[in-house]
Amino acid sequence: MKNKYTFLLLILLIIVVVILVSKSGKIYQKVFVAPTPTPSIVTEKRVTLIEGWRIEEMAVKLNKELGIKNKAFIDEAKEGYMFPDTYMFDPKATPSEIVAILRDNFEKKYDTKLKNKIQKLGLTTDEGVILASIVEREARSDEVRRMVASILLKRFKIDMGLNADATIQYALIPKGTINPPAGGWWKRNLTADDLKIASPYNTYLYRGLPPSPIANPSLSSLEAVANSDPKTPYLYYYHDSKGNSYYAKSLDEHNRNVAEHP
Repeated sequence: MKNKYTFLLLILLIIVVVILVSKSGKIYQKVFVAPTPTPSIVTEKRVTLIEGWRIEEMAVKLNKELGIKNKAFIDEAKEGYMFPDTYMFDPKATPSEIVAILRDNFEKKYDTKLKNKIQKLGLTTDEGVILASIVEREARSDEVRRMVASILLKRFKIDMGLNADATIQYALIPKGTINPPAGGWWKRNLTADDLKIASPYNTYLYRGLPPSPIANPSLSSLEAVANSDPKTPYLYYYHDSKGNSYYAKSLDEHNRNVAEHP
């Protein structure tokens, strides 16, 4: 009977634990562990697109950071509607996906409230973007942007030339340019010949707004246009070398500002 119980106990132990004996005589327990799959980790790339850049400038940045072909982005992007901001992009994002993200952000910022205010000023929503793109290049602080927007809107409404240097700077570099010229994307010191460039973007030669935006404006510039006052008493603005801004009601007053504040 004792031998019988001993035999059953051995059988039970064999069922519970499988013991394998190695060639060296050492005893070990064989454990089967399912392999853990390696998670697929996507590290997003942080990319900052600056306010007031034209799409060609954005293309250079995206090429540097993500390897996106300049022309591929330029061909799909729409000037003025690629919202400048800091983004986290999938490194494998396509030009179409990037353009969609920028445009979607723009539409969220340029909301119905802003569009309604701009339309009440007598502008279409697209004209609001064009004007905002000029304001973006012509002014830096929120306060100055609103003043410049008011003056430009007043000029537009009385059929006076906008005479905005930024439109000349834009016209000097052909659309689709891949590499910036030696003087950069926005020529600082314009010449008399520059002001004569034959381009629909030349607001010294042609009255009214240019045919499309000249850059991608910030929310601040869009708001400046929406909140502008076409009844401002001023017709001229001037920024000195130190960044101070001066406003004038007449050309004589404007010329004095230029002469007294180099």
